This record gives sequence, structure tokens and C-alpha cells, in this order.
Amino acid sequence: MKHILFTGGGSAGHVVPNLAVMNALKFSHRITYIGTGGIEKDLVREAGFEFFEIDCPKLRRSFTLKNLAIPFRLRHAERDALDILKREQPDLVFSKGGYVSYPAVWAARKLSIPALTHESDLSAGLCTKLIAKKCTYVLTSFPETAETFKNGRYVGSPVRREILNGERSRARHKFGFGEGPVLLVLGGGSGSRTLNDAVRENLDVFLPHMGILHICGRGNLAKISRDGYVQREYERDMGSAYACADVVLSRAGSNTVFEILALKKPAVLVPLSHASRGDQIENALYFKERGLVRVLGDEPLPDAVFAALRDNALRDALEHSSFPSGTDRIIAVIKEVLK
Repeated sequence: MKHILFTGGGSAGHVVPNLAVMNALKFSHRITYIGTGGIEKDLVREAGFEFFEIDCPKLRRSFTLKNLAIPFRLRHAERDALDILKREQPDLVFSKGGYVSYPAVWAARKLSIPALTHESDLSAGLCTKLIAKKCTYVLTSFPETAETFKNGRYVGSPVRREILNGERSRARHKFGFGEGPVLLVLGGGSGSRTLNDAVRENLDVFLPHMGILHICGRGNLAKISRDGYVQREYERDMGSAYACADVVLSRAGSNTVFEILALKKPAVLVPLSHASRGDQIENALYFKERGLVRVLGDEPLPDAVFAALRDNALRDALEHSSFPSGTDRIIAVIKEVLK
């Protein structure tokens, strides 16, 4: 049985796509994971996979004295990753990006273990740029991104298979919604305070017209009890969460947007601009230009959501779009490299 060691972390956006591929391979391959003590540790262990923890520094984009310690901490992380790979002897390292990926791919190169990386966003992140030459292929969610790397290969975004199997009536019953429209709010894995607050400030406008399933991020529950308003810190059954929704309000992380498009759900995107390299804005505009999403502008938030719900042109564009999951194509490349 071939052994694949996955890596990636720092946010759910690096971990959840990895899990989509890992779950598809877990019965035919040995699967392990290397990451930090961040969100990846909880998600991977909850999914039942063996996890190896290293302490890896994160480069902060603004000036801070903490960045001065990065070379020393990175050297330590590289040694730890090298020790783990020597001991576990994987046949392949698969990276989903994030700062923790660098030591694992660096160690794989030292040990002549093949590596693959997958870039979710339209413009490649710093880690992808640093490890690209150490990998057999840079796999991408966008065809345009693949063209920027000599070893780029477009495969699409790995969409979790479980989200494609939600059943509407069962999902409505699970969350306690009737037959009216439902808004699904996705603030990101750690939750967006701005988006969460904006939704809660407008409950009096939303609730007479629609129910709300608000996935607000861990530690972000509010002491609000209203008919038609359901809060979750984190929802494992995302198939049901999507199935009960008629319209989605979300940040513009690539993985989430591809899930929304795969399910052909009308959506209003609110891209993260601060504490970001601008990738969410690029993702949102890419799909807006193709008529597949709405992006929040200067209009009030409820107006944008109601407009998306009534937008027949948007629904028609979604119905004729084609963004299938890239999971199977990623697995095909993995098997090709393992040969």
C-alpha cells in the first residue's frame, strides 16, 4: 500500500480541500498528515488520520520583530520535517499550501521523494512560489494559474464529495426551517467578525422574508434567539447546510466559491480585503465577470441578498456553467506520479 503524506495549514482553506482528496484515497493508500497545532490538527484528527505536528513560523506581511526569528524557527521546522519523513518514508508528499507546507516539501526534495502542490487561488501564494520547483507539478484550480508555472497543470478545485449529496427536505428538517427561502452565511473557518456583525444587525430585515443558517466560526456564537435564525460555530454536515439554502452569503475563499458553483447556488460574495494579499478580491471578480456570482458593492447587505435570490440571469448562468470537482483529476495525477 502506497503512503501519501499530506501537508498544508494555517486556515481551513488549506485543510478542507486536502481532506476531500484524503477521504477519496483512504481505503487504497496509507494517509498521514504533517502540520502545525493550528486548525489543521483538529480537522485532520477529527477525520481519523494520523497527524505529525511541527512548529513552523508564519511570515507576517506587516513589519514585526517576530519576522526576525523566522530563519531560526524555519531551520528547526525543516529538521523536524526531515526526521518525520525519514522515519515514515512516504512515497509522495502532497501540499495544499500555507506556510507549514514549505518544510515538508523541502524535506521531500532532500530525500528524493516526489511532491505535488495544489494552488487554490487565481494568483499563487508565497508558499506555492517557493516550493514550485521542488514539485513534480503545480496543480491549479484555475487554468490561467497553471500557465504561470513551467510545471503547472490545471485540474480544478477538489470539492468534498459529501457536499454533493445533501437532501433538501431532510436538511430543512434538521435545521428547523419551513418552506420559505433560506440564506446560508459562511464567514470562513475562523469566522469573520465584520460579516457576522453585519448579518446580525440586519436580522429584522432578513427574518420576515427568509430563514438564516449562520455558520459563524468557532468562538463566534452570539446570545441571540430568534425564530428562523440558526447559528453554528462549525458544521460538519455541509451537504445538508448547502442543501437547505436558496442563496449563499460568503467570503470569497476559492474552495468555498468552487463548492457554491458546483452546487449552482446563487451567491453574494464579500471578499476579504484586509489581512490578505488580495486573493479573495481576485477570485470574486473572476467569477463576477463571468456572471456567476454577485459581489457586494455599496448597496445595503439585505438588498444584495434579496437581489441575488431574485436574479434569474444569475440562475441561468449557473445552470449552464461547468465547474466539476477536480478531486478525481487530482487523484489521477497522484497515481501517475506514484508509478
